[in-house]
Amino acid sequence: MTTPASSDLHDLSVAELARQLRDRQVSAVEAATHFLGRIQAAPQWGAFVALNEEATLAQARAADERLSRGEALALDGVPIAHKDIFVTKNFASTAGSKMLDGYRSPFDATVVTRLADAGAVTLGKLNCDEFAMGSANENSAVAPLGFDAPAPVRNPWASDRVPGGSSGGSAAAVAARLAPAATGTDTGGSIRQPASFCGITGIKPTYGRASRYGMVAFASSLDQAGPMARSAEDCALLLSAMCGPDPDRDSTSLDLPAENFARGLNDSIDGLRIGIPAEFFGDGLAPDVRAAVDAALKEYEKLGAKLVPIALPRTELSIPVYYIIAPAEASSNLSRFDGVKFGHRAKDYGDLTDMYKKTRAEGFGDEVKRRIMIGAYVLSHGYYDAYYLQAQKIRRMIADDFQQAFKSCDVIAGPVAPTVAWKLGEKSADPVANYLADIFTLPGSLAGLPGMSLPAGFGEGGLPVGLQLIGNYFSEAKLLNAAHRFQQATDFHLRRPEGI
Repeated sequence: MTTPASSDLHDLSVAELARQLRDRQVSAVEAATHFLGRIQAAPQWGAFVALNEEATLAQARAADERLSRGEALALDGVPIAHKDIFVTKNFASTAGSKMLDGYRSPFDATVVTRLADAGAVTLGKLNCDEFAMGSANENSAVAPLGFDAPAPVRNPWASDRVPGGSSGGSAAAVAARLAPAATGTDTGGSIRQPASFCGITGIKPTYGRASRYGMVAFASSLDQAGPMARSAEDCALLLSAMCGPDPDRDSTSLDLPAENFARGLNDSIDGLRIGIPAEFFGDGLAPDVRAAVDAALKEYEKLGAKLVPIALPRTELSIPVYYIIAPAEASSNLSRFDGVKFGHRAKDYGDLTDMYKKTRAEGFGDEVKRRIMIGAYVLSHGYYDAYYLQAQKIRRMIADDFQQAFKSCDVIAGPVAPTVAWKLGEKSADPVANYLADIFTLPGSLAGLPGMSLPAGFGEGGLPVGLQLIGNYFSEAKLLNAAHRFQQATDFHLRRPEGI
């Protein structure tokens, strides 16, 4: 076996590493050991919250045995890390919350199981905003590896900047080359926005494509799992393993067979109609972000695509609609965390009601409490019709706007976020400012559409800018093809933060 220098392994993409593993140029144990070493040597990013070296190396040895027998699976031996919103048997599962401190799940989430069934090796668990509620990864109540207390994840492109959220640990780990790929979840943009801020690629599939079983629930009608990696090719390989029906365990899972999303990566995009919504390019868009996005769109024109003006007139309504629906669902989902069955329980209390109150007051962070209170309010008697029901009606109209737009275009393109990553703490005292950062990702989430972010250039301070692509239902392969062809013509996805 000819082994590449260990220092080169983290430079390989998922696709390249999978090929080298199949060709026995490197072993799965060597790959896992290499990345575990990098994780332990770089705690400053705050990306990882749990490792289990014994479990990781056991999975790697099993992969090596299959590879030696010539029975390689699609991702055999490829290391991957999971957002701590997915429960796992061999690692602590906290969802970034004190409420689940010390919790060990007796089962794996379906997404974790399916990636393992494809041969992927779990490196560990990644930091995230508590219960996936946040846009900056500053809301975690869990101490990252190497820290004595909870700390925000830092952006590898600039350590004083946020990585985005809630999948900030996932994005930072991939950007810092601590893992070739990671899982994330996207409720209102939590795969796409951190991917944009950290200069990597991430995709949220159509709602229901990936099972939500074992994914700690935030907002059940919005939560969706997806992969985060360096390239569209890598995301296609991972998404192919992650998706598929799960009717016995997730009633929202779509009855669609597993699909090879990499099948059309090299198809021509000559004549592809790219819709450009005027609402995504208004006064709120920072000039540096607009310049990078405009340059990316010109590159698409060079590749043969056609830019088509479209309208998404209810874009501005997506923020109030989302921040009514998502907290309403969160208040219902999080009612199970009461200190009775598992997780945190207050030590001193008088009666059952007192235990509930103290447990939830101690166990939940400020942002989670804020959303529970908003959700309980909009669902309460006398306000349900005025707020929640109206929000659901407008949600339907937002979805209809997209269907009208897709009559004249194949995909929709625009910025992921109005600005590049902001400084740590800059918006932590103003939750509404955080919410406004999601304006370009929320409409697609409310409609349940697939969307992705791909590196498209750099803005202020050399910080990454992501281009968002949104497709119609079940058009993941088309999105990945469009992204892959762009990445064949550019090198933004290959660039790394200084010093990494």
